[in-house]
Amino acid sequence: MTVHPIEAQSLRILADRIDLSHLPPGSRAVTERVIHASADLEFASTMVISEAAVEAGVAAIKAGAPAVVDVEMVRAGISGYPTTCLLAEVEAQPGGFPTRSALAVRAAGVRHPDGAIWIIGCAPTALREVLDLAASGDIRPALVIGLPVGFVGAAEAKTAARQQTALPTITNVGEKGGSAVAAATFNALVRLARTETAR
Repeated sequence: MTVHPIEAQSLRILADRIDLSHLPPGSRAVTERVIHASADLEFASTMVISEAAVEAGVAAIKAGAPAVVDVEMVRAGISGYPTTCLLAEVEAQPGGFPTRSALAVRAAGVRHPDGAIWIIGCAPTALREVLDLAASGDIRPALVIGLPVGFVGAAEAKTAARQQTALPTITNVGEKGGSAVAAATFNALVRLARTETAR
């Protein structure tokens, strides 16, 4: 796979600033992409990634699993893989709850109940909805990438995701996250899947 010169330089700088060699290969690849996308070295210590979750995501991508995102900004950051975002198809509710993001996730769950990868990079309420749908058996995700950002509910939603131990998840600890970080995580998995397929 050809690497753009700017990306190559960025990865060299990253390697000079932090050593990720202690991480298992899949976790290292994802963490590297997240730091590359965010220029935030703190993600090296806050990302929570298991090799099993990475393997589940890679296998799902190889199988052509649906990829569902919570907002268009996440979709815009994903390269070369089709995504579903239903935010434009739902209307805001009086009082703001459920949020549009949660309603969009609920609608996407009807379309993709089995084997989707759920990529949440903006709304904590969207991640909560994914977790609720999974807990009730209404959806059966292949992987949940839960990296919403914000001071209200983001850290708590990610903690809740990690507590659903039967659900393959990639999250981080704390309030940081965002669309670029979530997209970078998924892009890392796509790259891993394509590398393995090319072998």
